[in-house]
Amino acid sequence: MTNNLLAVEKIKKPLYEKHPMAKFSWTVTEDTDTVSFLSSKWAFIDLSAGPFSWGPTVGGEGVRTELSLPNVEKTVGAVAEMSEEEAEDRLQDAIQEKFAVFGDKDHQAIDILLAEIDIYELFAFKHCKGRKAKLALCEELDERMRDLKSELQSFEGEEFDESHKRKAVDALKRMENWNLFSDTNEDFHNYTVARDTFLAHLGATFWGSMRHIISPSLADGAFHYYEKISFQLFFITQEKVRHIKQLPVDLKALMDGLSSLALPSQKVMFSQDMLPLSEDPALAMAFSVARRAAAVPLLLVNGTYRRTVRSYLDSSILQHQLQRLNDHGSLKGLHAHSRSTLEIPIFWFIHGEPLLVDKHYQAKALSDMVVVVQSEPSSWASHLQCNGQSLLWDLRRPTKAAVAAVSEHLAGLLPLQLVYGHAHETAIEDWTWSTGCNPLSITSQGWHMSQFQIDTIARSYILTTLEESIQLVNAAIHLLVMEPEQTFKLFQTHERELVNKYNYVVGMWKRISTITGELRYVDAMRLLYTLEDASKEFVDYANATIAKLHPVHCTRQRKVEVEFDMTTIPAFLFVLVVLWIVLRPRRPKAKIN
Repeated sequence: MTNNLLAVEKIKKPLYEKHPMAKFSWTVTEDTDTVSFLSSKWAFIDLSAGPFSWGPTVGGEGVRTELSLPNVEKTVGAVAEMSEEEAEDRLQDAIQEKFAVFGDKDHQAIDILLAEIDIYELFAFKHCKGRKAKLALCEELDERMRDLKSELQSFEGEEFDESHKRKAVDALKRMENWNLFSDTNEDFHNYTVARDTFLAHLGATFWGSMRHIISPSLADGAFHYYEKISFQLFFITQEKVRHIKQLPVDLKALMDGLSSLALPSQKVMFSQDMLPLSEDPALAMAFSVARRAAAVPLLLVNGTYRRTVRSYLDSSILQHQLQRLNDHGSLKGLHAHSRSTLEIPIFWFIHGEPLLVDKHYQAKALSDMVVVVQSEPSSWASHLQCNGQSLLWDLRRPTKAAVAAVSEHLAGLLPLQLVYGHAHETAIEDWTWSTGCNPLSITSQGWHMSQFQIDTIARSYILTTLEESIQLVNAAIHLLVMEPEQTFKLFQTHERELVNKYNYVVGMWKRISTITGELRYVDAMRLLYTLEDASKEFVDYANATIAKLHPVHCTRQRKVEVEFDMTTIPAFLFVLVVLWIVLRPRRPKAKIN
């Protein structure tokens, strides 16, 4: 640690060196100017920059506007206050501008006084009220305002016109409500309210950064940790290409972007295959069936309405067709059933005409695959805007969209503007946080994950493993609770081993939670397989114990329980009476001859 705590030059620099909006080495187009930026494991917001705006061009919620972040100048006041010389120059300019209207014509004295009051009032509100350091010019103006007040009071005499008197009275009433040059409790109260408002807005901004950047929401699903990730790249072209290097794809950039999704403890593998539609009738049929066209209304930033016809691939139909090919084994990889290796098939369609996925996307994450489309247009007007200009997509290079879609498929990462809203119980948007040089942002063209997002991937793996472990253990305990009390003696012979296995699992839960809370994600990853094995051992032993308790049901539970209903007593009595009358012995009759 250096002695100088403000040795900024010795602190580790971020990815840029000159300006936070400078273009990175891996970008393909100029990034848009924003007031917030995030990379690595740090983020900053420049509250004095702007105004900037970005988000959907038409429709949508949570658009970044001028009021999305706290405004220092409007809420608290200007950061840098003027000097005496600057204040005098401003006052002289205001006087010249105001009295230039009068010209050489003769004007009444009351009009000149009112013009002078207007100048001092406007100047005082801008440069005197709320200043920490008093300007000497403001004190002089305070004395001059007292003189003006005396001159206005002199117009109350009978020798002046009624119109002049009315103007003077109105001006005096207005001046009575002024408190421009003195410090009072009211001024201090107004400043306190402004400060509290600013701090409240700033606190809401920090809360938003926690929800969108530090600990963002994840897609619904189970995302498991694997030691190896195998990216299967299937490049689908119209005609056959001799070598994969002849494809119009930047393979190095794509592999670098996909590799940034892996944790330090994970190993990344790639496999590349070319599938020409001209030589694969089944794949050509799948492509043709999934291809659709739609009329999409488009409203540009300048207000121009345009109707466009878009060709796109229906992801649901395409997924169904590709799954049928996978069932035949033509698309299965070498690690399809491996516990330590996750295979991610990426179908990369290369097409000449403009082509999207589901009308609006360059890539889409599905449950068991990722679909990417690449076409010829290099400047495609999207449905997004930044600072009043349409965001243009380069459809020839969908690398950024592909990495973002793979991150959603791999760990459930969502675009930065999306977050779960507890009040609405659904996803909501806040485009303020769609910044930074990463695939999940709309304001840059970078395709490398930041450290924030790598941590989010690790937390996603940890949460999935913990949640599934808790569900397994609770399900096993529920089965044990359902056993009858007659099996308790036999259960006691297995109780100690069950308790030991249960305590071991709970200890793993606490240990992983503690390590994760210390942000030691690499160490937590090493314990996930151990937790899975321990949970499975507990469940297996619980099931084995229940199986051993089943014979007890047949040997010890011999009682036949019959429900006795009191309402059947009268029926039984009636039956007995009838039987007695019918079956009672009769007396023999005496014969009389």
